[in-house]
Amino acid sequence: MNAKIKIITAMVTFGTIGVFVRYIPLPSSIIALVRGVLATIFLLAVMAAGKRRPDGTAIRRNLALLVISGGLIGFNWILLFEAYNYTSVAVATLCYYLAPVFVIIASPFVLGEKLTLRKTLCVAAALAGMVLVSGVIQNYVSVGNIEDLSLTGVILGIGAGALYATIILMNKKLKDISSYDTTVVQLAAASIILVPYCLMTVDMGTLEVTPVSTVLLLIVGIVHTGIAYVLYFGSIKELPAQTVAIFSYIDPILAVLLSALLLKESMDMLSILGAIMILGSTFVSEIKGNAND
Repeated sequence: MNAKIKIITAMVTFGTIGVFVRYIPLPSSIIALVRGVLATIFLLAVMAAGKRRPDGTAIRRNLALLVISGGLIGFNWILLFEAYNYTSVAVATLCYYLAPVFVIIASPFVLGEKLTLRKTLCVAAALAGMVLVSGVIQNYVSVGNIEDLSLTGVILGIGAGALYATIILMNKKLKDISSYDTTVVQLAAASIILVPYCLMTVDMGTLEVTPVSTVLLLIVGIVHTGIAYVLYFGSIKELPAQTVAIFSYIDPILAVLLSALLLKESMDMLSILGAIMILGSTFVSEIKGNAND
């Protein structure tokens, strides 16, 4: 399969996950746990079929970072899936997509990278866009205050984005380990850490797993995670980093469109403007330019 087709397929798959999760009547932590377990099993099966063995030496060398980042992946999923329950898929996804902005903000302190004027302006535009997407201004204009506005979904989406940014930064610290080994260990760690969390926070006796929710869970775990990750990792090795970054925008754009078309979650003009500011600023920040711009 052509590398560009692989990454387009992966991003389209990632962009539809919110619609599937919305129709799974289970706690977010349970969905995240099942997703991690199914994806881990699937990726191990793919590696076995391709006679690819995990590099034990590389895994042991990076074990601490892999386990911690894996745990963060699990809680990142919980926050994002929970955000879908409190706000629209579009708003949750856009808030989550602030992750690249958080990486830019943290990079000078964590990675020692220079924060250029262009990136500073992009951060400011993205944060302003987040305010518009959150609906704070619209609510204030309509009712005169923001006390009645539930920002839970927005805060959860931003929290998920912040965790994902942390995972990105931690992954940059990994040394001499393949993307497959990294993903398998992180997903396994996420699953292991989520087990006690689910046992402590969810009354397992009250869970009702229907045939429909079972099918949706299988799709989210195998298709949206396992297969999508295989396609994604298979493409990034063959494509320039900038091309990967550009195609990554299929995910949030599709999520916004499906939110409106399938879930009938409308956005007003200010929210649409905010979406353009968030996606536009992160896109511009990733375009290669003069090192000092």
